[in-house]
Amino acid sequence: MPLEPIVELQSQRLKLRPVAERDLQDLLEINGDPEVTRFLPYPAWQSLDDGAGWLGRMEALAAAGTGQQLVLVRKADSKVVGTLLLFRFDEPSGRVEMGFVLGRPWWRQGLMAEAVEAVCAHVFSAMSLRRVEAEVNPANAASNRLLKRAGFTHEGTLRKRWVAKGEAYDTHFYGCLAEDWAAR
Repeated sequence: MPLEPIVELQSQRLKLRPVAERDLQDLLEINGDPEVTRFLPYPAWQSLDDGAGWLGRMEALAAAGTGQQLVLVRKADSKVVGTLLLFRFDEPSGRVEMGFVLGRPWWRQGLMAEAVEAVCAHVFSAMSLRRVEAEVNPANAASNRLLKRAGFTHEGTLRKRWVAKGEAYDTHFYGCLAEDWAAR
């Protein structure tokens, strides 16, 4: 059974919905910033063609039923300010991984915390998943803090886990169980 698609979620200031081609211009502003993509496995986008290639990969994940890319849309002005990806869905284990990106103008405003909260609440209740996981570069202090505040447990550090942009790096591994989420 594929990952159940999320049509729309809402938080206080955001709507979260599936990514669409119309979002690529806003996403170019975000993913075209080398500081934003610093901890991502892909280089900063140079053009809308980079975005179109990325969108094709996200659409393939959704079509395979193993993931879904959501965009974070600010309610105040309908501006796309970030993305949240659910991927590597494993139905027998009731688990999914999460990754997220937020444009630099919106850092330190609690927007990604709202998005993570909305998605976790949904996957643990409406989708009845058992576990959400995330991997974070130890140098990405903001994402490490966000996950801990959201109720994720740091379960270990995997040494030289990934190679991106020509460099091997460690990753902190986080997990959140449905019962942890309910007990928060």
